[in-house]
Amino acid sequence: MRTTRWTFRDGVDWIQSADRCGDMRVLNFLDPNTLARTYRDPMAWIILAVDLFPIIAVLTLGWGAVPLVFLYWLENLIIGAVALARMMGASVRNGLAGLASMGFIGPFFIVHYGMFCFVHGVFVSVFANINAAGEPFGGSSGFPTPISLIEQALSSGPNMTWFILAIIAVQVILFAQDYIGRGEYLKTSIEAEMSAPYGRIVVLHIGIFAGAFAMAALGEPMLGILALILLRAFWGVFLTVRRRARLDDALQTKS
Repeated sequence: MRTTRWTFRDGVDWIQSADRCGDMRVLNFLDPNTLARTYRDPMAWIILAVDLFPIIAVLTLGWGAVPLVFLYWLENLIIGAVALARMMGASVRNGLAGLASMGFIGPFFIVHYGMFCFVHGVFVSVFANINAAGEPFGGSSGFPTPISLIEQALSSGPNMTWFILAIIAVQVILFAQDYIGRGEYLKTSIEAEMSAPYGRIVVLHIGIFAGAFAMAALGEPMLGILALILLRAFWGVFLTVRRRARLDDALQTKS
């Protein structure tokens, strides 16, 4: 059974994935049998642990909405870097034509996705500065730059670097294990990898950013902050089930 594709591409990438898998397994990701199969893989548990890791920061390090949102913003940058690496991998299999295509599409992605993240970062910075100083730019002398946004994000909460390193470690392992080791780069395209971050990660994070603004308006209640983390973890479960579906399809193709 196949699903009908929507016209709004970014927000419905997950439905398109179900179509590519050829059935409704991904959409039925809360089915106990599907979850049991997915979480027989130790990597699935590692991904879930990293998604829930910020709970420690909230409960023991005093994180509120600001560092949490900055963490997810930094994750967007990491996802973008991984997407660029995946695009490069997809271009290699097409030889010189693929490399030539990457020479145009790669810089376009860097500028387009980079500007998207920069504008996001400015909004998060304004949110953080209003919370702390009551001024959009915290009394600074000018408009934020990409470097200053990253510095602000890394200094927004205690031990932020460790949480970023955990996210990077998971992404590197998945890239090496799935994309390279299992040959996913042979089955994808530059265009597909370029569009992936927008629908899979950024749309969700817009919801998280909006939720964080709401939490700040309500005085950052603990339950609300934890709910944002659980929302991100819930999305992570969905992505992990999608990964399991891709692996199963690859095994069926080989057999």
